[in-house]
Amino acid sequence: MKRLSGIKKYKLYLWLVPVFFLLNVLGAVVEGKGGFPARAVNEAWLVCYLSAANYRLFEHSLPALSWKRFFRSFLVLLLYIFIYSLGFYCWRELGVTLHIFTVLNHTATIPDKIGALTGYSISSVVIFGVIRHIVNYIKLKQSAQQLRIESQQAELNYLKSQTNPHFLFNTLNNIYSLARDKSDLAPESILRLSKILRYMLYETSSPYTAIEQDLKIIDDYIALEKLRYDDTLRINFNHDLEDRKQGLPPLLLIPLVENAFKHGVSETRDQPFVDIRLEVKNRILLFTVKNSTGEPAAGNAVKENIGLSNLRRQLQLLYTDYSLEVQPGDFIFIASLRINLASHV
Repeated sequence: MKRLSGIKKYKLYLWLVPVFFLLNVLGAVVEGKGGFPARAVNEAWLVCYLSAANYRLFEHSLPALSWKRFFRSFLVLLLYIFIYSLGFYCWRELGVTLHIFTVLNHTATIPDKIGALTGYSISSVVIFGVIRHIVNYIKLKQSAQQLRIESQQAELNYLKSQTNPHFLFNTLNNIYSLARDKSDLAPESILRLSKILRYMLYETSSPYTAIEQDLKIIDDYIALEKLRYDDTLRINFNHDLEDRKQGLPPLLLIPLVENAFKHGVSETRDQPFVDIRLEVKNRILLFTVKNSTGEPAAGNAVKENIGLSNLRRQLQLLYTDYSLEVQPGDFIFIASLRINLASHV
C-alpha cells in the first residue's frame, strides 16, 4: 500500500489498464465465453481508451465542476458523458477498421452495441473511481501521519532547546558560587562541565544513545554537585543494567537527578542525601530518585518546573507505556520512573 501512495496520477491509470483487463478476461473465462484470444485482444483495445478517458474524467473534468455553478456543471457533465460514450463507440469501430478489434457477435444491432459499451464503460468508471479513491485515501493518511511525526519531532526539539539551557544555567550557577568563594575546586568543576557540554553538543542530536553514555553524564553531574557540599552530603548511585548498549533518548533521566539537588538537597540543612537507583531488565527501565527535603509533607507541594513538565511531555511523545510518579513525604521526596523501552513510538 505504501508503494501505491507514491504513484503519480498518470502512472496510476497506466497500472489500472492491466488490472481492468485481467478482471474482464477473468469474467469472460468464468462465464465460459468462447473466442478467448480474440476476446483478450478486444479487451486490451477497449481498456486503452477507457484508461485515457477515465484519467480525463477524474483528474480534469470532475475537479472542474462546482456546486456554485450547478447548471453549468450539469451541462458540462452531460456533454462529457455524450463525448465519452460516442468516443468509446468510435474507438471500437476504429479497432474494427484496423483489424485489431474482432466482432464476435455479428447479429448485434447498433443499439445493442451501444448498450453493451455503456455498461462496459460504467463498470470501468466504478472500478477506476474506487481504486483512485483508495489510493488518495492512503496518500492523505500517510501525509497526515508524516505531518504528525514532523510536528512531534519539532516539539521534541523545542523541549530539548528548553531543557538543555535550563540544565546548563543551573550548572553554571553552581560554578559561579565556587568562583565567588574563590574555591580551589572551581577549575575541576569547569572541567567536568566541559565534559557535559561536549556530550550535549555531539551526542544529544541523535534520537537515541547508549544508556551507558547517560550514566557517565549523571556521574559527572553528581561529581560536579558534590563540589558544592561538604562530607555531610550522602550520595548513592546504584545501577543494574542488563544491556549497557540499550538505546535511550539522551539526557532523559537527568532532570530527576537535577531536581533532587536543586529542590531537595540545597534546601536540606540536616543530613542531606540523594539515593539513585537505575535498573534495566527485559527492556523495562526503572529509575528511582530519593532525596531529602527541607519541609514536611504538608508543606512540600509538587511544583511542575521546566524539568519535570518537559520530561512528562517527552515521555508522552516517545513512549506509549510509561509512568512517572512523584511522592512528597516528611522531609523526603521520591520520584519513580518506569518505561517499557520496547514501546517507543
